[in-house]
Amino acid sequence: MVLTLLICVILTALVFEYINGFHDSANAIATVVSTKVLTARAAVVYAGVLNVAGAFMGTHVASTIGMGIVDSESVTQGVILCALLAAIIWNLITWYYGIPSSSSHALIGGLMGATISKAGYHVVHFDDVTKKVLMPMITSPVIGFGIGFVCMIVILWLCSRARPNSVNNWFRRLQLVSSGIMALSHGSNDAQKTMGIITLALVSYHTLPTFEVPYWVILGCAVTMGLGTMAGGWRIIRTMGSRMIKLKPVHGFAAETSAAAVILTASHFGIPVSTTHIISTSIMGVGSTRGANALKLGIVGNIVMAWVLTIPVCMVIAAILYRVLPV
Repeated sequence: MVLTLLICVILTALVFEYINGFHDSANAIATVVSTKVLTARAAVVYAGVLNVAGAFMGTHVASTIGMGIVDSESVTQGVILCALLAAIIWNLITWYYGIPSSSSHALIGGLMGATISKAGYHVVHFDDVTKKVLMPMITSPVIGFGIGFVCMIVILWLCSRARPNSVNNWFRRLQLVSSGIMALSHGSNDAQKTMGIITLALVSYHTLPTFEVPYWVILGCAVTMGLGTMAGGWRIIRTMGSRMIKLKPVHGFAAETSAAAVILTASHFGIPVSTTHIISTSIMGVGSTRGANALKLGIVGNIVMAWVLTIPVCMVIAAILYRVLPV
């Protein structure tokens, strides 16, 4: 029975990773598709391959998810399963409505909610959650917005005497590079969260003596996420690529470069940031250089509301699932 539950947890984790891939594919390709630098099909394949490559860039974030959120001794297969199911439910809801929410925060909220439902509030590492989740949740979007704004201002200054057609032609080429780096950074951070969950399940089952991500887990999560990205979450891609603000290649390059710099830095330090939050606010920062009216504030408001609700809603869903399901 316990082995069957472990297998169920691993399969559910891979389902979550696949959904994470198509839910968050907009993070890597929304700008390059909306600016028509690549066709939609070419963009998702390009991003999917680089997502896989990014997943092999380290396991620092996986360690934070597996050991830094809750007391691992209080985690069971049932807790992990409920956390994954809560994150999947929230991802599908936000995907249906085309809202770019955070898969990372959905998983973290689910893990906290299910663990609290099983063992109480004392098993949550609130200091680590505050330092490595809540603070970055606030600061990383602000940094993404600021860097995007500054990057765009610098580009406008450097290109002030250039012909608009020449600028667009140059940045169409440069955006191929920036979108690739963005896809690589997305894989480097987001794929590791599921790696951490699967490894936590293996430690809970006593298959692993210590928390060390096996190679097959890295490979499985990388390939699954890449396939999900290639499926493309078109509803969210439309929201980020055109409904929030109309982008040109120069704006796409500035947003992707700014977001990728923030995400890769976070991955290096093992901080599980939301790639969705960062690329969204980078786009907002770039767009704000055209004036406040360039941003569609109604769409932006819906996105921010989803960000605020993700962790608490997933905590509640996971807690209910743990009480209801026979795990």
